[in-house]
Amino acid sequence: MTIFEELESAVQSYARSFPVVFDRAEGAALYDQAGNRYIDFLAGAGTLNYGHNNPACKKALIEYIEADGIAHGLDMHTRAKAEFLSTFNELILKPRELEYVVQFTGPTGTNAVEAALKVARKVTGRHNVIAFTNGFHGVTLGAAAATGNRHHRGCAGLPLTGVTHMPFDGYMGAEIDTTRLLDRMLTDASSGVDKPAAVIVETVQGEGGLNVASTRWLKAIEQLCRKHDMLLIVDDIQAGCGRTGTFFSFEAAGITPDVVTLSKSLSGYGLPFAVTLIKPEYDCWQPGEHNGTFRGNNHAFITATAALKTYWRDSTLCDEVKRKGDFIEKRFREIAQLGGPALFKPKGRGMMRGLGCRDGELAGRIVQRCFSKGLVIETSGNDSQVVKVLCPLTISDADLARGLEIIETSVREVLKSDVSLAS
Repeated sequence: MTIFEELESAVQSYARSFPVVFDRAEGAALYDQAGNRYIDFLAGAGTLNYGHNNPACKKALIEYIEADGIAHGLDMHTRAKAEFLSTFNELILKPRELEYVVQFTGPTGTNAVEAALKVARKVTGRHNVIAFTNGFHGVTLGAAAATGNRHHRGCAGLPLTGVTHMPFDGYMGAEIDTTRLLDRMLTDASSGVDKPAAVIVETVQGEGGLNVASTRWLKAIEQLCRKHDMLLIVDDIQAGCGRTGTFFSFEAAGITPDVVTLSKSLSGYGLPFAVTLIKPEYDCWQPGEHNGTFRGNNHAFITATAALKTYWRDSTLCDEVKRKGDFIEKRFREIAQLGGPALFKPKGRGMMRGLGCRDGELAGRIVQRCFSKGLVIETSGNDSQVVKVLCPLTISDADLARGLEIIETSVREVLKSDVSLAS
């Protein structure tokens, strides 16, 4: 029995899919204790957009630690925080003509979502929130209420209230505009839907299966929020920080959320860091009204600042994401042809891509074979039926091509091993 089997809780998940002991990492590669190299198409579930141990972030962090820089400061003012705020404002907010105040929440994405939901309810005085089918917003109670997945909702131990779930774009088929249903139910005083405080939405549903909201649909959601006096919350925790080709995933749609949640790759180094961005007119908090012991991770401020200065001074990274994203899409279209539309469908946007499979059993067999060949990759979707690529945005062309080659080989082997899958 290993120390993990002896002492670690049964709640562990990724360790079950990748049953080795990892020892070190660099760029888009993980190495186990035996020295075996794995290409990482999981990247901390989207936390390592700039790769493992990014050199620019690592250098800045080591220099800061060696200078006895403050590691933990609650929400006190520090040089590290000031530099992050200034850099974020100059490189991200101002160029996009966005005006937000930055709330430092607890250290993970669900904490940012909790703050977003609370501030919307506080601003409007209403309790109900509109969320969408297949949405994932976290597993603390407020965020779990907005999460659609039965697996995550089922362990709450009490009813999850205060949220009404509506169909996401395309949920009822491409021909049905689900915003018309939402508008009708909000307009009808007898629909049974309490007037909401906010709408919370992902522009690309990561854990939900790489479902992409169209620009038209997102614009319609924003218009409904204005029409019905609701705040628009965009959960950009997985799709943000460049994953879809722009820093914020909603930029391409031309919408301006009232509240935005960020985490995952925000620190640039895999360090815990989450923020809730709030339009100034909605920043109604009283001092200390929503807090958290680890909302002042100064090490994360340092690495986040380094990442912003390295990758967001110009369009180079965005251009690379588009180029690589197009390549991933092309390869998935080719791979999908191996089984035809009855088995496979390419999904996603930017470098948030996947291969939709007929069911979770098929996707599971594919990712198992991928791991045996040196590729770390996971599934997502309501039935875990999507083979999902979240590789670092900085991955080399060689590693990207090799990883996709492993997926193709694995698909071929699974199809060959089961005659029932023959198209």
